[in-house]
Amino acid sequence: MRLLFAGTPAPAVPALQALLDSPRHEVVGVLTRPDAPSGRGRKLTRSPVGALADSAGIPVFTPRRPKEPEFLDALRELAPDCAPVVAYGALVPRVALDVPGHGWVNLHFSLLPAWRGAAPVQAAILHGDDVTGATTFLLEEGLDTGPTYGVVTEAIGPRDTAGALLDRLARSGAQLLAATMDGIEDGTLRAVPQPADGVSHAPKITVDDARLDWSANAVALDRLARAVTPEPGAWCTFREARLGIGPVTPVRTGELDLKPGVLHVEKKRVLAGTATVPVELGEVRPVGKRAMPAADWARGMRIETGETLA
Repeated sequence: MRLLFAGTPAPAVPALQALLDSPRHEVVGVLTRPDAPSGRGRKLTRSPVGALADSAGIPVFTPRRPKEPEFLDALRELAPDCAPVVAYGALVPRVALDVPGHGWVNLHFSLLPAWRGAAPVQAAILHGDDVTGATTFLLEEGLDTGPTYGVVTEAIGPRDTAGALLDRLARSGAQLLAATMDGIEDGTLRAVPQPADGVSHAPKITVDDARLDWSANAVALDRLARAVTPEPGAWCTFREARLGIGPVTPVRTGELDLKPGVLHVEKKRVLAGTATVPVELGEVRPVGKRAMPAADWARGMRIETGETLA
């Protein structure tokens, strides 16, 4: 089939590569978000998907909105049979959805109808799910509501961060998307409506959402810190300055009794109190500095046991 691929961030790259490698399909164009400022110099930079398309010599389209007349004209001229989508980052209007004969097929990183929305991987970790996965479905104007073609599942490990889990899902999901394209072309796949039960939503996680409240229990803090790693990153304040916090690890019950936020400094580890058991801090990132092990940070800052994270 002739394919228009729509995607933007790094987790969409494996899916585009899988389709480029497929002998059965031809990627005739790529739709991605406009170049954005990046790095200290704030230089305009192509999205990861756009960069791969450039290297493969494929036409790249970067409209601010996919309803722009120039893009719609180009889409009709390309005449794709199907438009696979992975984390494109903008709503596709009805007028564009109707162009490909087989529609737009989205790869979503959850087991739909669970965790519809912008942050499904983060939500799965935050809520303590044991299993998640990826789903291909026919894109509609609703939010991740379309009928589904296929799924893959992925166990969530007890120390998984959102970044690590998303890396695995991006790879397995890429193969699912390629297989879905094959099945649509063969006529062996039919989209099945999502069940009405089990619907949940995963809105985008903001920087404010990622602030650690040390009066919460250790399990909740552990899940939140892993769910927002690497982006937007967990944080709190210390000595009135912002402090980035990497994943934390709850310690054994009864090992220490610390009040919420109170630090306990040892030679090789730093603990912080919560509403239940303390947690061991992993890496921390002071403002303007690189991430470092918490024990190194404590030595450099000459932190004493009893100081408090806010």
